Amino acid sequence: MSIAPDTGEQPDVGEQPGAGGPPLARTVLDRAAHRRRDADWLTQAWPRSLVLVVDIADGGRARVRDTGDSVELVLVEADQAPEGERMFLGVDPDGTPLFMIDAALPELPGARPATLRDIGHLLGARDAGVFTAAAALGNWHATHRYSPRSGEPTEVIEAGWSRVDAAGGQMWPRTDPAMIVLVHDGVPGPEGRCLLGHNAAWPQTGATRRFSCLAGFVEPGESAEAAVVREVVEEVGVRLRSMRYEGSQSWPYPGSLMLGFTAVADRDQPFVLDPAEIDEARWFTRAEVTQMIAGTYVDQASGASMGLPMRSSIAFFLIERWLGDSRP
Repeated sequence: MSIAPDTGEQPDVGEQPGAGGPPLARTVLDRAAHRRRDADWLTQAWPRSLVLVVDIADGGRARVRDTGDSVELVLVEADQAPEGERMFLGVDPDGTPLFMIDAALPELPGARPATLRDIGHLLGARDAGVFTAAAALGNWHATHRYSPRSGEPTEVIEAGWSRVDAAGGQMWPRTDPAMIVLVHDGVPGPEGRCLLGHNAAWPQTGATRRFSCLAGFVEPGESAEAAVVREVVEEVGVRLRSMRYEGSQSWPYPGSLMLGFTAVADRDQPFVLDPAEIDEARWFTRAEVTQMIAGTYVDQASGASMGLPMRSSIAFFLIERWLGDSRP
């Protein structure tokens, strides 16, 4: 499909929150990359633009407004934006240029601060794409103020999409590929179970012990599929029978691309846990996972409340898809 410049004519990946695929994969943003080096166009675009202010130092928060069952970003007009480096995100479907500025959040009536983790699943496709791009770009700039080659300070060029040092050495935003997999036993209906683990590094969230899919970074020279097999064996000692790719989404904390899979394994295999990574792993039934989503599941043996990751994560997407999965 060809994409017309500055019109946002891209395939629409799910207009409504939660529709179609992973929540942070949805977007209607035309990134208009050909404009990043066009200084005249950027100067002319700024006065008619809308600006998303993101406070990267405060966890990547932006202002949002609640609108019933969903949430929308609050963007300000250019003349109301705070001082800061202007980073061009792209063009809205209606032709409006969109920028971000990393700065303390302005006070706006009826708006509250929120992170992408908190409300990503509640955003529409336009706002999900904008906030995800802004958070990823802001996090990269915050950690690349100096050149790794020379140690010299770098400055922003290309409307926020590159940095350069005094010698002319350039850096571009990086994305680290990571796999995440929901392992299950392939059994349909209420008897089916999925494998979830508790990461040894996770802090306790109140009284709830959080369980999630297994995940890890793809290593140099490795395919995503090979990383799935390796990570599952390393973390819980389970060997897989088959796997299926389910989709991907950016996870800008600070800059990962999560490649989501489901995989089938024999649940009679004994666990061999890597205690530095996973301190507990269990097979959960569909009924138990449903209760975890509702926040009502309590382990009978330990009396501990058990929950799942935030709804904006691809882990939650994979778990929820498995719950209603009727595919062979």
